[in-house]
Amino acid sequence: MRHPPRLTALLAGAAVTMASTALTVVGTASGAAAAPVCTVEYSVTNQWTGGFQGAVSVTNNGTALNGWSLGFSFPAGQQVSQGWGGRWTQSGAAVTVVNESWNAQLGVGATATTGFIASWTGANTAPTAFTLGGVPCAVDGPTVPPTTPPTTPPTTPPTDPPTTPPTTPPTTPPTTPPTSPPPTPVTGAPELTVTGNKFTDQNGAVRRLLGVNRSGGEFMCVQGHGIWDGPADDASVKAIADWKADTVRIPLNEECWLGLDNIKPEYRGAHYIGAVKDLVTKVLAHGMTPVLELHWTYGQYTGNSSGCGDVHASCQKPMPNARYTPAFWTSVADTFKHDKRVVFDLFNEPYPDRATSTAAQAWTCWRDGGTCPGIGYEVAGMQDLLDAVRATGAKNLVLVPGIAYSNDLSQWLTHRPTDPAQNLGAAWHVYNFNTCSTETCWNDTLAPVAAQVPLLAGEIGENTCGHAFIDRVMKWFDDRGLSYLGWTWNTWNCNSGPALISSYDGTPTAFGIGLRDHLRALKP
Repeated sequence: MRHPPRLTALLAGAAVTMASTALTVVGTASGAAAAPVCTVEYSVTNQWTGGFQGAVSVTNNGTALNGWSLGFSFPAGQQVSQGWGGRWTQSGAAVTVVNESWNAQLGVGATATTGFIASWTGANTAPTAFTLGGVPCAVDGPTVPPTTPPTTPPTTPPTDPPTTPPTTPPTTPPTTPPTSPPPTPVTGAPELTVTGNKFTDQNGAVRRLLGVNRSGGEFMCVQGHGIWDGPADDASVKAIADWKADTVRIPLNEECWLGLDNIKPEYRGAHYIGAVKDLVTKVLAHGMTPVLELHWTYGQYTGNSSGCGDVHASCQKPMPNARYTPAFWTSVADTFKHDKRVVFDLFNEPYPDRATSTAAQAWTCWRDGGTCPGIGYEVAGMQDLLDAVRATGAKNLVLVPGIAYSNDLSQWLTHRPTDPAQNLGAAWHVYNFNTCSTETCWNDTLAPVAAQVPLLAGEIGENTCGHAFIDRVMKWFDDRGLSYLGWTWNTWNCNSGPALISSYDGTPTAFGIGLRDHLRALKP
């Protein structure tokens, strides 16, 4: 969903700020007469069993540079698998990071921040010596990761009952041949698996995802205002559960998660990841399913339907990018792969169809990425992102949206990515102003998809400040046992947002009251 008009000015200001910042973000050693003096800060921003995410920031204290090369050695056999903010190579223990073309300039006093994902065994000892252009740097700030690394990521472990159904036989034998009763759903948030065209839990019980979106994590950090829009405390999460919601979709920003240096330090990297983990823990504690979704991404697009001309992740882009998005999903999947209650939604609203002239080109770009007509950056396709998730060993449920802002699933089955874990669902969005907003279109394009794979309407809404349209959507989905989430649990103007609430205590808007009362009627 595009955000309400009140964000436009903020976005414009953020774009100006980040555009100016980009000129002083990174640089590399050239043929300077004197070797530069430099300071390096190394940090581990996220760590899990066998892997970690780190960041290295180098500040140039000498003369201005046009091109730079940062060097260091890992002392405990760590191996880099992905990097960003520079071109990463490793030979043995020695690691070299060379600037990209877009961040070669490093002025006096400027700082370049790079990030990476690496493996570790035994100990994750931090490097202690760094060079810039071969000249030693001073080391500043924290360099040592946690002394006792966790054996599992720091998410709250499941408290659900055993995954096998009860084995105690009935006390009174049936007088007629038994028909197998439906499995009893697990208590709390389930570990979701795809079974045919249904979501099922550990006991094999069919589950629907019914709830809301909690916007904020995609835009507040890049605009420099915080991490969440409004409170993310236990009371605000409980208010969602009080609507009888069982799912909360959480939009994210890849630059904030990866800790890129166009984001304020207090809102990026470890701070941002920690805030996401904390919200996920609260959602799970209230028995709801968290859906982590990538909303805003890097890559400059100024073509048809462009949301902004900014290269940074300050608006919805037509497709994810190959530079950062696979690294984002590698890190997110590594963080939550030991908790299958967490669901991954690969990309908010792809619209390659607006950039290219044919549906065939759009769907090929959507699945395969690469060089796509009309998009000026290298694209990561849905298969690339799914591969990044599965390469971590994560078996979590993954949702894949369609094109046309996720409103078109007409060729989803033909082009769907291959999932070795066979735990893939389709995501779809609908508003009253979308092209596919009638029961006729839903019967023609959604029903065939829903007959083969589970379908989640990840965003439903309308800009009328009423709920007549979503009432129709919910009925169509209820009749088929499908899932849907309302946009959005934020206190915006419901005519432009739309917004479900006027207060974070759960007071509904005239739009939100339709979803609230419907959810409560389904689960009295």
